[in-house]
Amino acid sequence: MLSSANDEFTVQRAVDVRDIKTEILSLLTGAEQVDVSNLKEGTVLVAHELTPSMTAGIDRKKVVGIITELGSGTSHAAILARAMEIPAVLGAPDATKEIKPDDIVVADGNSGDVIINPDADKKELYTRKKIEYIERRKALLRFKGMPTRTKDGIKADLFCNIGTADDAETVAKYDGEGIGLFRTEFLFMDRSGVPDENEQFEAYKKVLLVMKEKPVIIRTLDIGGDKDIPYLGLTKEENPFLGFRAVRYCLKHTEIFKTQLKALVRASGYGNLSIMIPLVTGVEELREVRKMVEDIMRELEKQSVPYDKDLKVGVMIETPSAAIIADILAGEADFFSIGTNDLTGYTLAVDRGNANVAYLYSVFAPSVLRTIKNIISEAKRAGIPVGMCGEAAADPM
Repeated sequence: MLSSANDEFTVQRAVDVRDIKTEILSLLTGAEQVDVSNLKEGTVLVAHELTPSMTAGIDRKKVVGIITELGSGTSHAAILARAMEIPAVLGAPDATKEIKPDDIVVADGNSGDVIINPDADKKELYTRKKIEYIERRKALLRFKGMPTRTKDGIKADLFCNIGTADDAETVAKYDGEGIGLFRTEFLFMDRSGVPDENEQFEAYKKVLLVMKEKPVIIRTLDIGGDKDIPYLGLTKEENPFLGFRAVRYCLKHTEIFKTQLKALVRASGYGNLSIMIPLVTGVEELREVRKMVEDIMRELEKQSVPYDKDLKVGVMIETPSAAIIADILAGEADFFSIGTNDLTGYTLAVDRGNANVAYLYSVFAPSVLRTIKNIISEAKRAGIPVGMCGEAAADPM
């Protein structure tokens, strides 16, 4: 009831009620509440499942590994673990039953192996593997400052994805050529209410100033699916990945969306910013967002607030619907970014978080490769840039 109220103050009280409910249930059942942001150094975190918001709260200085029973290499928890440089093994059945507190555990993020209480030989082997891995990473630093080219001389732009404004510092440190995706939903997580316009503006501005005129693509709020933010009042759905999420949610909650868009347009005066719309299925959604952006620009013009008059608005192509009408979207979008994770899942009808069908999930499936080829061809024909996002973009194959 509180979640469906019309005023923001009452909606935020729903979060308080949920917190009280969780606290009472944990007291009644004797279940231990674990704060993942406050763990001992050297912790390997073992859980049934890690949600994106829980993963975002992890202190990377203390957590040295993650093991979960649910999930796969392309689930959001895995993507965030990679971004935080924490080895993770997802989809390890019975991990919470087999592994006891204070066990010594090896979590091999490369092979997916989990070894409980390894003997002396195994400990020595994995200690050596860890040192070799660190050495290989150091060796890659020789490429810092060099242009990105394939072995046969094709130039490409290598951008990085970030979840927080602070992540931009790491991108700059490792000489990233731009930011291909700022996941703004993490600004909305681990709090009891929507960040206001100024708070969002400061976060976007910080990223732009750190990147110093290099391209920064910021994705508008992408919630739903496996990313729930309790105070936003998302109701439980039978099939959330096909439900009320991303741009669909934003266009129905225009006050929240307009606040974000206004912060983005204001920030555009401080660097090379582009806005990207997630989960587009038709050209009408792009037109609606463009109209909101244009209205905000007129509003800021009257207030003499500076902004980038050539601000670009593009779409993430991650649904088969958008891929099929790529020619129509290319006529109205300023750029494309291919969201290979969801596009692969939707095209193959495979839940990427489901370990039982993970063997079917492959960006190399002919249907997925043909879809990607079509998207790129239509973008080139229209003369707009096209980027690739998702795990496939980091796969040398």
